Amino acid sequence: MRLPARLFAFGDGKPALGGRAGRGPGGALAPRLGSELLVPRAPPQDPASAPAGSEGTGSEVTVPKMSLWSIISHMPPEEFSGLFTEFPRSLRCLLADWLENQPWEFINGSDAFCTNVAGGILSAMLEKLRSAASSNEQQCQILQQVSSIESTYRRDPLRLVAVLKAILEGEKAAVLKRDRHLPLSFHRRQEELKFSLGLQRLQHRVREIQALRDGPTASPQLKTEAKPPESVSGGLVHRGESQQPCLPGKELPALILEAVKELEVAKQQVLKRIQIWKRQQQLAGNGALFEENLAPLQKRCESLVEVYFQLHQQVMAASTELGAELLPRLLERFNEVLSSLVKSSFLVEKQPPQVLKTQTKFQASVRFLLGPQLLKASAKPYMVRADMVTEKQARELALSAYNNTLSESTGEIMHNVVALETNPTSGTCCANFKNVLLKKIKRCERKGSESVTEEKCAVLFSTSVALTPSNLSVHLQVLSLPIVVIVHGNQDNNAKATVLWDNAFSEIDRVPFVVAERVPWEKMCDTLNLKFMAEVQTTKGLLKEHYFFLAQKIFNDHSASLEDFQSRSVSWAQFNKEILPGRGFTFWQWFDGVLDLTKRCLKSYWSDRLIIGFISKQYVCKLLSTEPDGTFLLRFSDSEIGGVTIAHVIRGKDGSSQVENIQPFSAKDLSIRSLGDRIRDLGQLRNLYPNTPKDQAFGSHYNKEQTGKDGRGYVSTAIKMTVESERDQQPQSAVGGPRETPQAQMFSLPMLQPELHPESLQSVLSPICPPAPFCPQPIPTGYPAGESNINMMVSDNLQSSFPSTSPMLSPSLVMDPALPRCQDLAFGNPLPFMPNQYMTGEASQLLPGGPSPEPQDEEMPELAPFTQMVDPSLQSSPRWMPPSMDLPPGSDFDQFLQDVSLEGPALCPPFTPPLQRSGYPSPNASCWGLGESRWDDSVRPGHA
Repeated sequence: MRLPARLFAFGDGKPALGGRAGRGPGGALAPRLGSELLVPRAPPQDPASAPAGSEGTGSEVTVPKMSLWSIISHMPPEEFSGLFTEFPRSLRCLLADWLENQPWEFINGSDAFCTNVAGGILSAMLEKLRSAASSNEQQCQILQQVSSIESTYRRDPLRLVAVLKAILEGEKAAVLKRDRHLPLSFHRRQEELKFSLGLQRLQHRVREIQALRDGPTASPQLKTEAKPPESVSGGLVHRGESQQPCLPGKELPALILEAVKELEVAKQQVLKRIQIWKRQQQLAGNGALFEENLAPLQKRCESLVEVYFQLHQQVMAASTELGAELLPRLLERFNEVLSSLVKSSFLVEKQPPQVLKTQTKFQASVRFLLGPQLLKASAKPYMVRADMVTEKQARELALSAYNNTLSESTGEIMHNVVALETNPTSGTCCANFKNVLLKKIKRCERKGSESVTEEKCAVLFSTSVALTPSNLSVHLQVLSLPIVVIVHGNQDNNAKATVLWDNAFSEIDRVPFVVAERVPWEKMCDTLNLKFMAEVQTTKGLLKEHYFFLAQKIFNDHSASLEDFQSRSVSWAQFNKEILPGRGFTFWQWFDGVLDLTKRCLKSYWSDRLIIGFISKQYVCKLLSTEPDGTFLLRFSDSEIGGVTIAHVIRGKDGSSQVENIQPFSAKDLSIRSLGDRIRDLGQLRNLYPNTPKDQAFGSHYNKEQTGKDGRGYVSTAIKMTVESERDQQPQSAVGGPRETPQAQMFSLPMLQPELHPESLQSVLSPICPPAPFCPQPIPTGYPAGESNINMMVSDNLQSSFPSTSPMLSPSLVMDPALPRCQDLAFGNPLPFMPNQYMTGEASQLLPGGPSPEPQDEEMPELAPFTQMVDPSLQSSPRWMPPSMDLPPGSDFDQFLQDVSLEGPALCPPFTPPLQRSGYPSPNASCWGLGESRWDDSVRPGHA
């Protein structure tokens, strides 16, 4: 399937076409109604606002606010004309999002409580409308409408509830029809309103029970809770009726049972909110937005426990009326409510790392939300212990509702006992683990082909506390999120894949740590987009064209359409177990390499939409085949891990257009010279696809190059990049390059090449030795680049500093045929050429000892970070000589080189840098030609 070329018009600075209705930031699918929070976390420089929303028992911070009204106000008014027959639309506009922040949906029934709440909201609404009218040009008209509303609904506020509920339902239906989802903040706010109203109803029930027990003397208390004039009858509020005596023996048990039922409903709402917080904390591991503040949740728990004790007190006081049969059942239900709240309020506030390496310190913290309210003072502090448990142990604990204790820890953790401390100032009760260290881990038996990086475990935090006022002893336990323990850095990539899959596709309240083996491709797209935006720290996410390319790659299907992929499901094996066809890595290993490269070197280019990135080489050829010479685009390498390449149009010798792909750049390459400067160096690159001049697109990414002398008096140098096709076809005249006249001196020397392959030395060695049997044959890669793709350019004013070229720098270095030829290049060559010093990749296997075996699952020290160091041998000998050999006396050696230079033309052509013909991965020259063999950034740990 061929997508329209216009979909990839990134270079003109305009947003690319893509996405569809229902997609959130960056084109990602927005969560459906009732789903968890899947909004990408905003980058630090662009924090999202998170206003607080009031609650009946305190304020609660919500997700970034987007009200229903903010969407409705931008939709055509004609779509809502049928909704405003009993309530003017002009007043709806004045009320804006205040209207949706009232609990209209949850005022069900016609009892005294609902009537009181409706009357209170009506009074608040009239006051708000009058306040808004005072600053409005149509003040008189608005005041008339307000008076009409008051006269119509004051006698029956429940009718107003029904009218406004119908208006909000119509608005929600219109938004759902257009966008297929409602704002997340709207769902969150509705949940807050529901709990707040339920808690108020529960408090009302407690007062009713007390009034029913105390008799007529309690009527003034109930009268004061309603704003309209009311009186009390039989424990229920009625308007305009006289007080009548109540019958406690008949109505009290039924009222208490109703109150206990509402208490259990409120408890379930709190537990559900805690589960949602835990789920959002897990999704935050993949980059989703997460409100970490536990203060609103703690306030909610404390408020419910306070009402619990009030109701419990009323039940105990009415034990005589309840009887010996009903009272024990009620007390059992009360104990279950309190036990659930206490155990669920013990949370892991700061999770340990989900990829945890042995012998590495980490931090974590747990918090007891009800600790400040219920924890009994003790002479000795309560201690929290951290133990490592396997997936099997975690499952057994969960099935026992965390009533069993851990029999044996599966790993040895140092500094794993910390005091549970209460802070009166902040009102928190926490245990902070600051210097925990996992010393070793005991592996359990794995199933099937499961690897160590698929084995999940967790940290179990446990403590025993005494609660007030009953001095009840409770054993608290909580599991961390799943953890993959590794012993070496090369396991990190695959461990991250296990964690990503588990975080994205696990269910709330699951059996540890069960997760689906296959998930819809659409959900996988959401997950990849979240991870990409969070890792790169950008607001520009993946587009549907990117998803199309990724689907072709993971399913190995180039014939299906975009719509076909949307109905498919992807398996864990396809994600990170099966090797991609023709490659040596899995889909996740390749995608993670792109993440790492973009995060380290390409963030600004991606954020400016200068990189298409996720597009196949074949489709690039189709896009560029009709474009003029010099048109180019940037794409991530399909065959290498962590590489970005430039595809550009050139004119072939036969006059036809050809598309060439320049050898991919790794993160190390781009740390030597940035992508913007490399593009500036190449004169054949003119317009970023489709037609944006490259200086206009990349000008802000160019680095200013120094000229003249620096503060120490040294003449500045610059590094320029060239490609083979440029050197063959045209002189260097790239933007920012040196002037053609006078020609800058370019040094392209074998001694300045840090990684000369045996085939690169063949032109020099051929007069001396035949090709050695161990030299690998050239493997074409299809990339036009050479060893000298980076050259050191010296400023023009250095020309006068070199009156004559040293024989050592002669480009026509050849060997005298009279010199003895060696049969064994590795050991018998008396000359100072040692090709095995320059071998990388597969050639390194020829060094003594052979290739290093892949680290197994055992304790291994981490390799020290790679640092470039100047070989001491460079102090005394050229790079192409063994450090153990000394140079011949200066005069003899100079004379030798001069003689060779004079006889050279008759023996062999001048030395020129050979074409790059190495296989994957390909080397690049270092900045100054000093160093050791290339540290290959493109080969990530754990990959072939």
